[in-house]
Amino acid sequence: MNIVTIILQSLLLLAFLFSGLSKIAGAKMQVEVFRHIKLPQWFRVFTGFVQVAGAAGLLAGFWDKGMLSLAALWIGCTMLGAVLSHIRVNDPIKQMFAPFLLMILSMTLALLHLSELKALF
Repeated sequence: MNIVTIILQSLLLLAFLFSGLSKIAGAKMQVEVFRHIKLPQWFRVFTGFVQVAGAAGLLAGFWDKGMLSLAALWIGCTMLGAVLSHIRVNDPIKQMFAPFLLMILSMTLALLHLSELKALF
């Protein structure tokens, strides 16, 4: 595994672990974001668990490259949902930048190891 993959994987793991935990814990910012994008608070908690599961998959990906690709696709799809949610409420592009960037980084990581995904199936 190359150093770029390790750095990207580690950064995404930390980002999604902390983001997911803050959603589950009900951090004020997360509550306000879900209210703003007109999604119920139970979905905030659900999204938090989805993100923590993605972070766990990224952690497992240090040993299993197929799991790394699957976890990166998982969180990339989650971020696609976030971008679409911001579009749905007509947010400016600057409010979509972070989820869009995380989606691109996640999908890039998934594509770097896409050939190993077949080992899971």
